[in-house]
Amino acid sequence: MHEELVDHLTRTTALNRGEALRVIQDVLAYFDESTEAFVRRRHRELQGQGLVNAAIFEQILADLRYRAVAPPELSLRQLRRIVYG
Repeated sequence: MHEELVDHLTRTTALNRGEALRVIQDVLAYFDESTEAFVRRRHRELQGQGLVNAAIFEQILADLRYRAVAPPELSLRQLRRIVYG
């Protein structure tokens, strides 16, 4: 699985094959998270940092633009619905 990427990482970093494979699997698992799960998780994390919802939802909108497969653009209302139902 992803042998070319494993080869690239072992050539360009100090990682051995096993470490490179684990890194790849971790990154893929991170980006496999659904948009809804990502929004809920980030909301909890940012709330834990003491941010208020207005700032939280703006940050989540900014974060979503950098996901590996960008989801459709969501409005603040859609974000609130994901979090609160």
